[in-house]
Amino acid sequence: MSVRITPALLAVPLLLTLAPVVHAQSGAVSAVGVAPAGPAPAGTIPAGLTYADYADLVVASPLIVDATIRSASRIKGAEAVGVAAEAARFYVEADVGTLVRGTGAIPARVGWLVDVPLDARGRAPSLKKQRVLAFARPVASRPDQIQLVARDAQRAWSPTTDALTRRIATDAARADAPPVVTGVKSAFFVPGTLPAEGETQLFLTTQDNRPAAVSVLRRPGEQPRWSVALSEVIDENATAPARDTLLWYRLACFLPATLPANATAALSEDEAVHAREDYAFVIAQLGACRPGASVSGGDATFSGGDAPG
Repeated sequence: MSVRITPALLAVPLLLTLAPVVHAQSGAVSAVGVAPAGPAPAGTIPAGLTYADYADLVVASPLIVDATIRSASRIKGAEAVGVAAEAARFYVEADVGTLVRGTGAIPARVGWLVDVPLDARGRAPSLKKQRVLAFARPVASRPDQIQLVARDAQRAWSPTTDALTRRIATDAARADAPPVVTGVKSAFFVPGTLPAEGETQLFLTTQDNRPAAVSVLRRPGEQPRWSVALSEVIDENATAPARDTLLWYRLACFLPATLPANATAALSEDEAVHAREDYAFVIAQLGACRPGASVSGGDATFSGGDAPG
């Protein structure tokens, strides 16, 4: 089968902003915002799934489709430049079952490029009839084609991957979704009236300049208590985020490993020591962004590298 791959489909920048709405003709699959999420409570990510990897894909994808592959044509030659030695590039066409995330409509059948790993014998997998989740963006002037946002942005569908994807997409679409954390602006330490008592406040920088702050409260004979506030006023009733939630992801995967020196520039050396200790405590409490990674923060990357092309 002859497959025509447009330059727009091959030239895929990794990072993106929200794409314009794609309106399709008759036979389109419609969605507004995010399809309803199934039950997937925080803290119950099955083995083999990584919340951070899926969050990377979801937040980068204006379109997420649940589709069944109808045909797959292997791409070779100049159009397969950049494919890893242990992978093969395919152009697939798939029947869209559900538009999990998107605004507007797309055709009931769409196509995209995907690089898939070869098996131990160097053979490509059979993609036909596979049900997948495709994390993608529209192709300009080609409503029947989409672009994956990363090399691993085609994921096998399962009830658990579907529920996880929908939960993250729903959380990210909320008006009060936590902002993208970009760093630490400043730190303050206020000593208490008793020895070993005090509070550290860490004011964060965010992509859209919304407020975000972390507080660590220490009292003698008690475990340190930390919390996150997403308003100008630090709420005494605020709590620490649960693991595998969007706020946890924003912090665990994007905060720097150690407190930047400029954040404590206005503090005395004794105050700066307390602030650094409390920051290290928060990073340890957050844990690694991904299983097996060091507990360091700031390690959010696309696990599959650039998208095909």
